[in-house]
Amino acid sequence: MAKRETKALTDVQLRRFVKEGAPVAKSDGDGLTFTLSAGGTAAWILRFYHGGRRQELTLGRYPDITLTEARARAAKKRAALSDGINPADEVRKAKSRRDWTVRELIADYREKVLGTLADSTQRSYGRNLDRIESGMGSMSVRDVEGPDVVAQLERVKVGWVESFTLWCALRGIFKHAAGKKIIVNSPCAGIVLESIIGKRPEVKKRLMLTVDELHVLMTAAMSEENRLSVCILSATGVRVSELYTARRADLHIDEARWHIPQSKTGPEMDVPLAPSVVEWFERLLKIGGDSAYVLPARSNARAERLGGDAHLSKDAIREAIDFWIDNHKPEIRRFTPHDLRSTMKSHMRKLGVSRDVSEMCLNHKLKGVEGIYDQHTYYDERRAALELWASFLTSCRDRTPWNVVPFKKTA
Repeated sequence: MAKRETKALTDVQLRRFVKEGAPVAKSDGDGLTFTLSAGGTAAWILRFYHGGRRQELTLGRYPDITLTEARARAAKKRAALSDGINPADEVRKAKSRRDWTVRELIADYREKVLGTLADSTQRSYGRNLDRIESGMGSMSVRDVEGPDVVAQLERVKVGWVESFTLWCALRGIFKHAAGKKIIVNSPCAGIVLESIIGKRPEVKKRLMLTVDELHVLMTAAMSEENRLSVCILSATGVRVSELYTARRADLHIDEARWHIPQSKTGPEMDVPLAPSVVEWFERLLKIGGDSAYVLPARSNARAERLGGDAHLSKDAIREAIDFWIDNHKPEIRRFTPHDLRSTMKSHMRKLGVSRDVSEMCLNHKLKGVEGIYDQHTYYDERRAALELWASFLTSCRDRTPWNVVPFKKTA
């Protein structure tokens, strides 16, 4: 570094330069230079050598930066230079790290990450990203701290599961920010969710309807369409969405087979139909008329809104069950359509059906290594198990004695 020049600048000189308006470049020594452009812009420049190259760095404008302040800034930069740090590089890095708002971060996360997640996750994360954007969208990502994340969790008044999903969305966007090096550490680090929303409530246990309750169910005082729907759900163990979206084209009555296409809830599957279940489906098809669906929409407005033909609404069967229980007071515990799956699984095990076959009847994948290597569909075994189960349901309906016949695997 060159020696400081003896003739340093003064405030009087600077004011005179500005007043005269002529372009100038006057050194204050040690590389600090006052410049005035032809357009009248006055600024402080620090000129220095680094890595064998002459470089310069703008320290700020005059008079916003006074002579004293300019000298102090220059001294600080020269000190960094003596430690091997290029002050111009530091400024360039700071400029490249532009400040992001949370709203901009969420938009980038939606574009690059959200679309790669499962459909159900996209929906649940999507609505919580909307909540985050509403609550803290204008904040700088770099300014967000742990208490801000806690405040966001506390201000949204929803159930435990939805709060957990909001927490997952918050962690997702700030992990994305850390991955882009917008921030070094996520503000979610160290936060304990239980301290904010408490422990997860105990998961509701699934019901196993008793023999007496199954009799009540199979003879329910419902419309024929609703009762047949509930009977089919009970006898096949399918998910309620798989029944209310079922198409006629997927029912192969002559083969006693129902093809369920792949969906977000499970892979495609062929369900063997017991003779009684075939009969129930035939009656439903007759009720459904010319619709492409086994259970067509009951509202003309719904059908017209969805193009003239549509399946039953997603809540119709559950609402029919609730209406029956609320208005007829049957001797049965309140249950949901999903409880019929656990009822079938539990009774099948009592009837001697193996765990693997009963799991396959519910379209569950086998766990672990066995599930990876065992790709057998167990179709014949499932047919035998479902026919046994349908016979058991019929005996419950008619209150006829049930002769326990141990389940036998087919050869």
